[in-house]
Amino acid sequence: MTERQLLIPPYHETQVLLHSCCAPCSGEIMQALITSQLEITVFFYNPNIHPRAEYELRKQENKTFAEKYGVPFIDADYDVDNWFARVKGLEQEPERGRRCSVCFDLRLWRTALFAHEHGFKVFTSSLGISRWKDMNQVNHSGLQAAQTFPNLSYWAYNWRKQGGSQRMVEITRQENFYRQEYCGCVYSLRDANQWRQQQGRQKCRWQR
Repeated sequence: MTERQLLIPPYHETQVLLHSCCAPCSGEIMQALITSQLEITVFFYNPNIHPRAEYELRKQENKTFAEKYGVPFIDADYDVDNWFARVKGLEQEPERGRRCSVCFDLRLWRTALFAHEHGFKVFTSSLGISRWKDMNQVNHSGLQAAQTFPNLSYWAYNWRKQGGSQRMVEITRQENFYRQEYCGCVYSLRDANQWRQQQGRQKCRWQR
């Protein structure tokens, strides 16, 4: 496994709130932060994930991994109705389009609010480590969310670099994490199944 470098958060803070979307994406980040002797708390707020069974599966796997390392895990609200209201009219947007921006805005603003209310000065997200996501799009939402509250910084670190992407894959295999078949929302499930059908492949487990 590629050696990690020690990480220094903004303003040399030692406590970091990590917004996590799932165990495969956050596993490497959690280990990197722990190796750097930082105190981390995982914040799981992902009302976009569909259906509820998929949400619970991703959440529980993430929680189990956090417990393995003694990392506090915050189980936030699954306010799916709020998410659908926010993305209304953007149902046909492609991956990395405007719907994703609205989705990131909601999830990272909620993370920033929790950070502000509980004394965190720095927060970051596992969303950008996935090659399926636009890191600049994720970071833009995070930076905007941080500006909403005083004395709060979003750590726009490139988690893919310094071997991060490779270690993410290695940890996923080692931990036998659930291999997700689509990004998470009902529209990404729809698009993933359309692509699979075009390729002559079997649909995802959730037949949308």
